Amino acid sequence: MAMAQGRQHGPGGPGRLNLITDVAGLRVGQAEHAIARTGVTIILPDERATCAVDVRGGAPGTRETDALNAWNLVDSVDAVVLSGGSVYGLAAADGVATWLGAHGRGFLAVATHGVPRAPIVPAAVLFDLANQGDKNWGMDPPYRRLGIEAIERASGLFALGTAGAGFGAGAGALKGGIGSASLITADGMTVGAIVAVNSLGSPVVPGGKHFWAAPFECGDEFGGLGPAPHVVAGEDWGFAKINPGARANTTIACIATDVALDQGEIKRVAIMAQDGLARAIRPMHTPFDGDVVFALSTGRVQLPPSAERAFLITRIGAAAADVLARAVARGVFEAILPPGMDGQTWRSL
Repeated sequence: MAMAQGRQHGPGGPGRLNLITDVAGLRVGQAEHAIARTGVTIILPDERATCAVDVRGGAPGTRETDALNAWNLVDSVDAVVLSGGSVYGLAAADGVATWLGAHGRGFLAVATHGVPRAPIVPAAVLFDLANQGDKNWGMDPPYRRLGIEAIERASGLFALGTAGAGFGAGAGALKGGIGSASLITADGMTVGAIVAVNSLGSPVVPGGKHFWAAPFECGDEFGGLGPAPHVVAGEDWGFAKINPGARANTTIACIATDVALDQGEIKRVAIMAQDGLARAIRPMHTPFDGDVVFALSTGRVQLPPSAERAFLITRIGAAAADVLARAVARGVFEAILPPGMDGQTWRSL
């Protein structure tokens, strides 16, 4: 499908679901372990999707991100995994890869009978090990099973807040969670975001309930309070995690668009999208966070000829940053405390 011609770009608005799954060709699946207070979120394209990644945090935990460098062989993926569990959570991608391989999906390195496909499943993890969930799993952490459960539940609709990789997350001193949002431009491009918010920084302006992301809010998708009415002083970080818990962090996200982009172009979108985290959380990209943003292109919409291409990629990247900022606020806005968990939510402020 070609992008609509002859229309001026403008503000556009959220898609029908206001989720990343408004991007054609994507589904999301989630699974949680309530006792361990952790979970997994997977982003599943219907077909292999062009992918890139941008890492800004000082303490990342990732899988297969090196494979996404433009100078390497593979430029597309079969799924993206966001998981709790720190290093243990990387095993969720093993479960997803196993499921995909069993269903005949993956990179075909050698077209020979008996040689299985190799699913490409990059992943990023956040630290939720210190949230008082029962992590006494010994030799059997739950993440591989959670990865399989999540992919088997993949659909267009999914829960926000205390769900998936955001189940045990904390956004500064508030309960964090899974957030998602979308934008369809006036000329028919769709951009979506999904994020697990587990940041050192705070998503709200000191002294109240106003989100840093308020200028980008569509309608009342995260409360409709608008921007804070006061000026913030220097190093007043409000509800940031300082002590204890400065190392119990990381915000991980995936951006997606239906526009057909090559790997270098979708990499630029991932880079620009990181600004959405900085707009929504303060401080951001600290030595104590492992912030990672993946970006996917499902290739359903073709861009016009090259004369306009760089500007259109600029628009997609700018939209991605705005949508990601909104997704952060939605994840915190929808978060509730799991059974038995102490803490404060945005709604309890």
